[in-house]
Amino acid sequence: MIRDSKPKVTLLGAGPGDPELITLKGILALNKADVVLYDALIDPVLLKHAPAQAIKIFVGKRVGKHSLPQEDTNKLCVENALKHGHVVRLKGGDPFVFGRGSEEIDYIEAFGIPTEVISGISSSVAVPAQVGIPVTKRGVSESFWVITGTTSSGEISRDIALAAQSTATVVILMGTKKLPEIVSLYQQYDRNDLPIAIIQNGTTKEEKLVAGYIDDILIKAENAKIAAPAIIIIGEVVKESYRLKEIYQEVVSVEINRV
Repeated sequence: MIRDSKPKVTLLGAGPGDPELITLKGILALNKADVVLYDALIDPVLLKHAPAQAIKIFVGKRVGKHSLPQEDTNKLCVENALKHGHVVRLKGGDPFVFGRGSEEIDYIEAFGIPTEVISGISSSVAVPAQVGIPVTKRGVSESFWVITGTTSSGEISRDIALAAQSTATVVILMGTKKLPEIVSLYQQYDRNDLPIAIIQNGTTKEEKLVAGYIDDILIKAENAKIAAPAIIIIGEVVKESYRLKEIYQEVVSVEINRV
């Protein structure tokens, strides 16, 4: 079905998982879509904001499962824009926070197709906030780092070693499989008693949360069967969560009793 609208691709961030956390501007873009290319972490309810006649194409990626290579997704954006008009590339989180949005724009604009970016609420701040963890707090944390746990080569990011030596809050995305290596790095810098939380499927009904310290998080994560997609938050701000106070108050109480 060939449409009358001019070729255009909108890169749209859907937010951290909860479909109500997409922006109003994002909803309005979906309302005008001729084609929607959507990822695995997108709540299907968002597709209802697109016109009924719009073409919906799944291009998602899941750890350990078959998915379209990035190059094929890039080509689909161009092909559908030229054939149908307005393509909305619906991506989890924010397109420019480990979303490969810049790569897609470079490819699409090489064909003379105009693009637009609509930012999404990044899971790096929204997921911790959902469980009451502030990534910064006066007197506790002056900054926060957002780091990928796994690089394109499959290795752990070297930036984590730098972050482990700082007082910053560290938010690690795509790091679940690298948790033993992350813990080992922090232990090398004697950060064994640093608070850490892991949130799986944050902001959704399937959310799962575990928290503790660098020294005990591996066994806790294993017992809770934590898996991707999950976000790791490391730093003193983890103790500030109203949902985690019992965990850390219990530890403090035991230490006092020992004294």
